[in-house]
Amino acid sequence: MAQSGEAGDRLSSPHAVLVNGALVQSFELDDVHRVGVLHVGAVTLPPIFAILEREPSISGRDFLAASVAGYEIGPRVGLCMGQEHIGQGWHSGATLGVFSAAAGAAAALKLDTAETVNALGIAGTQAAGLMAAQYGAMVKRMHAGRSAQSGYYGAILARRGYTGIQDVFESQYGGFCSTFSRSHDRYDLAALSADLGERFETLQIALKFYSCVGSNHTTLDGIRDIRSRRPFAPEDVERIVVHGSKVTVDHVGWAYKPEGLTSAQLNLPYCVATFLLEGDAFVGEFTEDKLADPARIALSRRVEVVEDPRITALGARYRHKVRVEVRLKNGEVHEETVEAPRGSESKFASDRDVIDKFRKLAGTRLATPRIDRIIELVMNAERMASAGELAAELSA
Repeated sequence: MAQSGEAGDRLSSPHAVLVNGALVQSFELDDVHRVGVLHVGAVTLPPIFAILEREPSISGRDFLAASVAGYEIGPRVGLCMGQEHIGQGWHSGATLGVFSAAAGAAAALKLDTAETVNALGIAGTQAAGLMAAQYGAMVKRMHAGRSAQSGYYGAILARRGYTGIQDVFESQYGGFCSTFSRSHDRYDLAALSADLGERFETLQIALKFYSCVGSNHTTLDGIRDIRSRRPFAPEDVERIVVHGSKVTVDHVGWAYKPEGLTSAQLNLPYCVATFLLEGDAFVGEFTEDKLADPARIALSRRVEVVEDPRITALGARYRHKVRVEVRLKNGEVHEETVEAPRGSESKFASDRDVIDKFRKLAGTRLATPRIDRIIELVMNAERMASAGELAAELSA
């Protein structure tokens, strides 16, 4: 049995993986590999923790190795598929995520090579998820949970001798790459293993400090920087123009209308309006009672998101780059260009930033001594004789 998201409730391991994966993604605060276009932790960690509860003697070093396996493989599949994958309408967390989940779970179970190939092949055939879920559907939260669950099933079944698609990536007919790209040439198989073990995609994963989709963070940072130099109030704003990549425009730049929290957290004009009115865009700023707030909607109408072909031409590594232009009613115009947000691989968060974020979130549910103990275990994970101790603290 494994712990679910509801305090005190216990679920079977696969169902706990589903619930925990959905909950990790639900606040839009999870990590992200920008180029691979994947929220990695939401799909990698729930299967590993389910395994830790079944086999608590797994060492801290092996727990970290399993986590890195998941954090490496999913983003590499994203690099293989390219930015066009999400552009075609596939939700990458749901499609690519099954491979992170399977790889992490396979490593935690210490599967051999043949078993790991089967785990990936079982997970890959379960990949599915549509980006239209971003327009208000609650099912968007479930995508990460189902992806995590599919990878978990893959590893558990492979351990018991169940076989999967052996050439799940390479197959010219019905393979993951050819099917999801609808081609035989719009993907790069070499990216799956390029410099594997030498260049770590784990180091390219960013952390979030706003409770919204990663594509919005550079804009919020830009406004934050402008406001630090030239304070202004929401009523001072004539218009804000965000110049970004085509992916940014398509993904988050549509005209806002109240369709649920998912839509609000993905919509850039709404997030900008929220940030201007509240001074932050964290969990407490996204609540049901604010979705149809007339003042917030009116302010969102003053935000325009337009493509800058020069940014689009920079490719996937710069897909979050924006040039923010704030035009005030008094005629002043202020600009800020932001390539990557706070917490990204180029501006990675300090230990203190990460711990403060954890305390801010965990403090709503856990007592301080338990929070302190979890922090101690995580910060010294490689020294844990039994990683099951961490799982126990998180699920107690």
